[in-house]
Amino acid sequence: MNSMERIPLYQMVQEYIRDLITSQALKVGDRIPTEKELMERFGVSKITVVNALSGLVNERIITRVPGKGTFVSDPEFEILTTAPKGAVKQIHTTGGETRTRLIGLIMPSIYDYFTIRLVHGIQQALNENDYRCIIYLSEGNIDKEKEAIQTCIKIGVDGLLIFPVDEELFNEEILSMKFAGFPFVLIDRYLPGVETHYIASDGRLGVNMAVNYLWELGHRDIAICSDSPLQTVTVQERIDGYMNAFKEKGSLINPAHIVTGFEIGSLEQAETHPLYRYIQNRMATAYITLNGSLGVKIYQIARQAGLKVPEDISIISFDDPTSIIEGYSTFTHVKQFERDMGYRAAYTLLEVINSDDGQHGKYIKTLVEPELVIGETTGKNVFTVS
Repeated sequence: MNSMERIPLYQMVQEYIRDLITSQALKVGDRIPTEKELMERFGVSKITVVNALSGLVNERIITRVPGKGTFVSDPEFEILTTAPKGAVKQIHTTGGETRTRLIGLIMPSIYDYFTIRLVHGIQQALNENDYRCIIYLSEGNIDKEKEAIQTCIKIGVDGLLIFPVDEELFNEEILSMKFAGFPFVLIDRYLPGVETHYIASDGRLGVNMAVNYLWELGHRDIAICSDSPLQTVTVQERIDGYMNAFKEKGSLINPAHIVTGFEIGSLEQAETHPLYRYIQNRMATAYITLNGSLGVKIYQIARQAGLKVPEDISIISFDDPTSIIEGYSTFTHVKQFERDMGYRAAYTLLEVINSDDGQHGKYIKTLVEPELVIGETTGKNVFTVS
């Protein structure tokens, strides 16, 4: 009884179907029980059944025929085609159905510098291993994230790379995948208290590097800024790193220098924004922004307010906007190696997919060490008293 309780639910469903086939209760070409019937028989959720069936599809034991159902495969007609390097391998199954090896990538957006480079790294790794990638954008909406996960599993992806929305409440679809043993890797964020495979940049270390460098330049009024609408794990870790850096120096933390939860619209109306007055009045002499786009906006606002960078204020951004936005100085920035992060995330997922113990083995947790790249947006604070 105890040994049965340790068997994941999705494996129980799989064993049931395998037994039906082995005992000849189901033969080649027979339709297997429906998802609803399996849910009722085992008292499990739909995602558990879908995960179980996806695993059997990947093993070529059963075959999905769109619009008709799922059937017992004929092993004699399952051939893995050979393909040259860089081509996409496909599975030819009963009835002429062809299945491409797919990975699902779910992320809030693909419009900032970090995610663009991240996707390039993922694509490179998947191309090297003959996989294709399907991208779904959640737009920062947890319901859309759930829908994307369900859709990816239904179409039979082999695994998922997820850049989570990261709200206070965990996405139960992610938790369901964990317990069902479906292969996935989280990128940039993790679920506190929940063991999963994930890869992220060491945000605490990155902020520590930025604060230490600005401190050496004589800055003491250093602001940390985030325009993220959500207080994500990533944002919170960087703020924690910021506060720890000041504590290590025995310096008091000014709450007014932790500037979060705002949104900057058109720069034409920037003068009415509270941040404009904050910058114009030189409340801080240096700024650490948690993304490259915000670094550029603060650069632009400072110029509108008649301030020079770096003579009057210094700016360090996470991620480098220089290569994408022309006409600006080379930014001092925290380099997160996002392309490499995407590449390693994809390889981690493929390792999980091909592992004998899959999700139930040792979790792979990778923290990428960032690097501070010195550019032209930081300088000495000439007003600091030595």
